[in-house]
Amino acid sequence: MPNLNLNPRPSQHRTPRPPHRFAAIDLGASSGRVMVAEAGPDTLTLQEAHRFPNRPVRTAGTLHWDVLSLYAGILDGLRAAGSGSATPLTSIGIDGWAVDYGLLDADGALLGNPVHYRDSRTEGIAAKAWTTLPPTDLYATTGIQYAPFNTLYQLIAAQESAQLASAQHLLLIPDLLTYWLTGELGTELTNASTTQLVDPGTGDWSHEVATLLGVDLGLFPPLRLPGSPAGHLLPQVLDDTGLTAPTPVTTVASHDTASAVAAVPATTDNFAYICTGTWSLAGLELPAPIRTEESREANFTNELGIDGTVRYLRNIMGLWLLQECQRTWETTGSTTTNTTTGPAKGTSTGTGTLEALLREAARSPALRSLVDAADPAFLPPGNMPRRIAQACEATGQPAPRTPAETTRCILDSLALAHRRAIEDAQRLADRTVDVIHIVGGGARNMLLCQLTADACGLPVVAGPAEAAALGNVLVQARAQGLLRDRHEMRTLLARTQQLTRYEPTRDTASRAAWDEASRRVPAA
Repeated sequence: MPNLNLNPRPSQHRTPRPPHRFAAIDLGASSGRVMVAEAGPDTLTLQEAHRFPNRPVRTAGTLHWDVLSLYAGILDGLRAAGSGSATPLTSIGIDGWAVDYGLLDADGALLGNPVHYRDSRTEGIAAKAWTTLPPTDLYATTGIQYAPFNTLYQLIAAQESAQLASAQHLLLIPDLLTYWLTGELGTELTNASTTQLVDPGTGDWSHEVATLLGVDLGLFPPLRLPGSPAGHLLPQVLDDTGLTAPTPVTTVASHDTASAVAAVPATTDNFAYICTGTWSLAGLELPAPIRTEESREANFTNELGIDGTVRYLRNIMGLWLLQECQRTWETTGSTTTNTTTGPAKGTSTGTGTLEALLREAARSPALRSLVDAADPAFLPPGNMPRRIAQACEATGQPAPRTPAETTRCILDSLALAHRRAIEDAQRLADRTVDVIHIVGGGARNMLLCQLTADACGLPVVAGPAEAAALGNVLVQARAQGLLRDRHEMRTLLARTQQLTRYEPTRDTASRAAWDEASRRVPAA
């Protein structure tokens, strides 16, 4: 059973100071939320002020983000964050997903809803780019793993479009929303590093890559570092939210994974992390990028974090697999879906019964059926239970036939992918870790955390679940001088947040079973 008593006693060596109130706007692939935190040298609390859906919309064959709806949700959240408290907000910060962007015309007007990274427009684009700049050379410069939706490939796909021809500015999603709040343009560095247009060694744009592949870097506003000012709320925003002037907006680590890694409550340097949610991002925090050919072939990426650190990690499909299965089961109203032949009607397996589904999955046979959770074949939406069953059959394994069996297949497969990523990262970086920190929504999934500990043969410390929002807040707090450095940020997290420790099952049979599973399912 997990050990819940991980939090050391608060420090007795500081003179107490009143906490500040911060708003963290944290945008995910399925929802956004505005969180309100009280933060100080010995205080860190977080409450949800408002949550709103993030529903992509397909029009004329293209999948878009409904960014205006997201902005409306942000305004509602800021209104809720400011109400009921006599203490004004010290600052506001925005983090969200990577790679996607909006285009502005010369008047600063949005030229169209941003295209979703799961849209099919980038199919075949990488291969086209590689005829000009081979993938070995591209990786040696940018250190970014291949993913078909990288901003670079999106821009190449859009080169003949009227929108791109008319654009005067390109803003990544958090930067776009910051612009609407403040009227000021900027490009935050941790998110920019995911575009495959930044040199992680210099922390600046790679003009060589952009020139060779026909990307106009002049579209991007100047780079900004986490912690730097991003402006103040515009008068119209103050009117819409009821907040008082001046309300500063602070540049945070606007890529949500960068914020989540900033909120890893590590007490030593010998740790690995897994940021879990729609994606699993598994890797190490390093002082410098690793851009060897072996690293490229292992599909590791070098994204920038706070304080000049490198997030050396592998992208794994993550809980998207389970989320898509739940969506199918909710649509069919099935708890006993035969994933090969079709649904049987029953009670929905929606979020209200997720705990029951996980309990049933825990009783299902371990490692019976596995898929490669890093396989890009699972990237698009649509009938995930059937695709998982077909993948199992194609490799000679029993096809999961019920939601519980499918869920166990997904979680076993994710734990195996976590093991591979952590082992490969240690080997490629010549580092040894003695603990794995799981942060993000998956930290609440007790079965996934225990399976990851068993697969890796290492203890797992799970939490905080709201890592991206907490990292967002901590960067704001540090910008206000409330914390000195990354070590103080993590020490504060370890003291104040509820963490759960999972010890691996260390018997020979367990290790042998995971070794056999790894041999049975080769990586893509």
